[in-house]
Amino acid sequence: MKFVYVGKEVVSDSLKARAEKKLSKLDRYFNRDAEAIIRFRQQRGGRNIAEITVSVDGLMLRAEENSNDMYLSIDRAVDKLESQIRRYRTKMGKRLRDPRPEAPEEIVEGAFEEVNYDVVRTKKFSVKPMDVDDAITQMELLGHNFFMFMNAENDSINVLYRRNDGSYGLLVPEK
Repeated sequence: MKFVYVGKEVVSDSLKARAEKKLSKLDRYFNRDAEAIIRFRQQRGGRNIAEITVSVDGLMLRAEENSNDMYLSIDRAVDKLESQIRRYRTKMGKRLRDPRPEAPEEIVEGAFEEVNYDVVRTKKFSVKPMDVDDAITQMELLGHNFFMFMNAENDSINVLYRRNDGSYGLLVPEK
């Protein structure tokens, strides 16, 4: 796994070593082309945030944790990633590491819970070109946490969403 570190004045050799040690236990799930982007941030009030994004074969896994201790934030974020991998391993089967030899039947059976998602509602709506500010206003008026719209600047479908910190995020497709 390749590692990329992002952070201002926070990234130390000991933090890098801790992140690499904890993430190395996830190597068994991925092939060698996996890349982990680790962001370290500090906020007022002594909150240390570790955000880890793992990219492998077009699949993105992300975990973010915060605490008073950066090392604890790293540990919790890696644990969250491992939990995501275990939970969705059956669905991601072909995207993860090359197939392994078959395990004995008693271990395979019931080892991972199958997650089924049911679409309970489908909604159709017209998409009008608008700028991001208009989309934010529309989203707020509807009281939703996300809003899909046609961006007038680049003529593509974008998704606007409210982040956990109250700010907004924008998803834009690559061309």
